[in-house]
Amino acid sequence: MARDFLSENIHRLGDLLGETLVEQEGAALFERVEHVRALAKAGRAGDEAAVARLLERLAALPLVEARGVAKAFASYFQLVNLAEEQERLRVLRERARDSDASGAAMGETLAAALAELKTRGVPAAQVAALLAACRVIPVLTAHPTEAKRRTVLAKLQRVAALLERLGTESVTPQERDEATLHLREEIVALWQTDETRTTRPSVLDEVRNGLFFFENTLFDLVPRLHRRLVAALAAAYPELPAPAPILAFGSWIGGDRDGNPNVTPEVTEAALREHKRTVLTLYMRGLDRLHGHLSTAERLGVSPELRASLERDAALFPEVDARSRERYPQQPYRHKLAFVYRRLEATLEAASRPWRADLRPRPGTYADGGELIAELRLIQHSLRAHRGERLADGHLQDLVTQAETFGFHLATLDLRQHSERHAAALEEILARYGAPGYRGWPEAKKLEVLAAELRVARPLTPARLDFSAETNETVELLRLARRAHERVGPEAIDSYVVSMTRGASDVLAVLLLAKDAGVADRLDVVPLFETIDDLRAAPAILESLFAEPAYRAHLAHRGEAQQVMIGYSDSNKDGGYLTANWELHKAQRAVPAVCDRHGLKLTLFHGRGGSVGRGGGPANRAILAQPPESVQGRIKLTEQGEAITNRYANPELALRHLEQLGSAVVLASANTPRPGPSRGGAWQQALEAISEHAHAAYRELVDRPELIPYFRATTPVDEIAHLNIGSRPSRRGAAFTLDGLRAIPWVFAWTQSRVTLPGWYGLGTAFTSWAGQDEERWALLAQMNHEWAFFRTMLDNSRMAMRKADMAIARACASLAAAAAREVVLGRIVAEHESTERAILRLSGAADLLDDQPWLQHSIRVRNPYIDPMNYVQVALLARLRAAQDPAEAEAIREAVLITVNGIAAGLRNTG
Repeated sequence: MARDFLSENIHRLGDLLGETLVEQEGAALFERVEHVRALAKAGRAGDEAAVARLLERLAALPLVEARGVAKAFASYFQLVNLAEEQERLRVLRERARDSDASGAAMGETLAAALAELKTRGVPAAQVAALLAACRVIPVLTAHPTEAKRRTVLAKLQRVAALLERLGTESVTPQERDEATLHLREEIVALWQTDETRTTRPSVLDEVRNGLFFFENTLFDLVPRLHRRLVAALAAAYPELPAPAPILAFGSWIGGDRDGNPNVTPEVTEAALREHKRTVLTLYMRGLDRLHGHLSTAERLGVSPELRASLERDAALFPEVDARSRERYPQQPYRHKLAFVYRRLEATLEAASRPWRADLRPRPGTYADGGELIAELRLIQHSLRAHRGERLADGHLQDLVTQAETFGFHLATLDLRQHSERHAAALEEILARYGAPGYRGWPEAKKLEVLAAELRVARPLTPARLDFSAETNETVELLRLARRAHERVGPEAIDSYVVSMTRGASDVLAVLLLAKDAGVADRLDVVPLFETIDDLRAAPAILESLFAEPAYRAHLAHRGEAQQVMIGYSDSNKDGGYLTANWELHKAQRAVPAVCDRHGLKLTLFHGRGGSVGRGGGPANRAILAQPPESVQGRIKLTEQGEAITNRYANPELALRHLEQLGSAVVLASANTPRPGPSRGGAWQQALEAISEHAHAAYRELVDRPELIPYFRATTPVDEIAHLNIGSRPSRRGAAFTLDGLRAIPWVFAWTQSRVTLPGWYGLGTAFTSWAGQDEERWALLAQMNHEWAFFRTMLDNSRMAMRKADMAIARACASLAAAAAREVVLGRIVAEHESTERAILRLSGAADLLDDQPWLQHSIRVRNPYIDPMNYVQVALLARLRAAQDPAEAEAIREAVLITVNGIAAGLRNTG
């Protein structure tokens, strides 16, 4: 019988956690946890009396015990998630071995993608052009749907490494005992560590959390992915030279100030300095590893160019020269690496200075990443000329690949601000020139004045800013971008995202402010279309923008390239799941068409989250389901919330994810749009009609006056705003309205109450209203599901959200709401859930929502008995918190609520 590594690991971790509970807190807590689990399990089997008893006992439980119960289940899922990750790795390795034995490339790899292009007969020249233009850019964001501290992340990485050791077939009994001992130690350390901070994290705390993944995973992963690309191309198209790296990284952490007053220009500068210091430190770490490797003797020969560089370096750093000659005589490459290391040290020292200080470079520092790459290539050329090709193409090439990918910026920091902030700034600035009332002007007048100002050479603002604090900050931010280019390089900041773009003037406003700061031609201004109306208006807005000569002149400086961002979160909150997905899909056809008509290279930037309601799901499948004209070798997408940890904490899983992205981009870029039923035919006509029904059903619910009170009562959305899990406020403005609430807490809170409403609501009504009893229409829906990748992917993701929902838990959460709101809202949610499940099963022909994904079906079924208790504890704690009078007691309850929030998120995964 085959060894079941997953069950072994889960039982091992569960046993060690149970022993830790007894050891640390006593047998009483362990027994309490088991009692809660038993009652919750009975409740899942349909015993309503068990649920009532459980809620009654949890309500009476002392807070310290309730906190302990919540932490026990939350800790369990932290560990189980690691066990499942190890199982994924084991399966991936098994598949890789099977593929190697069969001689076929494993699916969803770069090798498989390029082999498929070869099979299709795609010419080598087309593939070379595709790879030359190819760019895959994940962008890390700080949205607080997962908030582990760096110390917790590090502990979990160590647990994962120990599980991998224990899963090795060749492990000896002594090695197993030693690993288990260390595993027990790590679990105790996790138990004794608060998962989140006792104070709200600063923006720089969030920046450092993001940097954790570069330091521990991404930096070392990039050359491995590039080697896979090089090998895949050599296998499929041996006549083509090795391509440049296709991967780059971005970040919004410290650059996204939309609705976050804590992100100031000073904070953004500090974030950029952290980026530079981190990447310089990583290069120094790489040189440390390389130093002992390149011990080649001088007798083998050295190029004249390398000798000349050694002489120049010796003049700059005589102490390094003397030390190296003494320690490494006749070892020129080690000698050179010592100088490179010292120059990086000097650059690191300079990088710590505030940017308003003297800009003159210090002697011996690198001006930018290009200078470092030139030095490394100098070593490579010398090695290649003297029988050192393998050394040049080995670890040294990995460092070159890292330098080409990360430069001195590590990850490009995007700036983002709401369009209203720019309009307010221009209103104040233009009023000084005798043109008051900018925000009230019609769009045509705004465009006329902005275009005229863009043609004028004079400065718009004084050197010493004397406007309001908000306007000063808006102007200063773009001046900071100029300093970032001077201090780090143009890759430090190359995009300015304009939230809630409603017209071409919103883009030109930023361009004018950028021109005033002297940075317009080094910055992409990126319109972000977020609501249903904005997505529909996007093509017309872009047409108006591209017709403006001043903007076309800007695009000429930017290589005739335009970024456009589409938002999955706000569009879902605005229009519901199906309508948002359909309008996003149509925008991905219409926007490339506009850019193509104007001869522009489009990069579509996808603002996705981890949850289905925010565009989550398997990213590679989503890319392949996009209209092919929306890819064209380039994609940029946000990585948010707990998805960052899920995808990038484990190096092997991170490599798999990034290779899946790359392979999907390569395949999608080689496809061409074709006329068919999804483009103007029967499928499109059907989905247009279905979308109208879905939108009406969704708005009928969310526009009801009872919805917001019910939402606030049955979910921890208000409490999340007070928890120390992010620097960003959960809503715009003081009033609690659907429009003012950010999409992230909207989606996250519905997941906490196990409704997962943004991932499915309205589908059942839409399908049944359109198809009714017409068997031909149901057959058409089944055909769309079978043959249309977009439609199938949309339903696949919704099926996952549906199965993670649980109406029994939703009813328990509804006990926190007023009876009137509960009757109106809960009844509609339960009825729509049942209707949606019936409709999806009918059109798919399946017996269960996840019949075609048995592993996910099994995972959810196994997890539910351990997630349910955290929901019941959360209900009890929320009731207690809302009744608390003492501030200290309320704060202690909030901390316990946070444990349940994180535990439920860990149990359900892809929630943010």
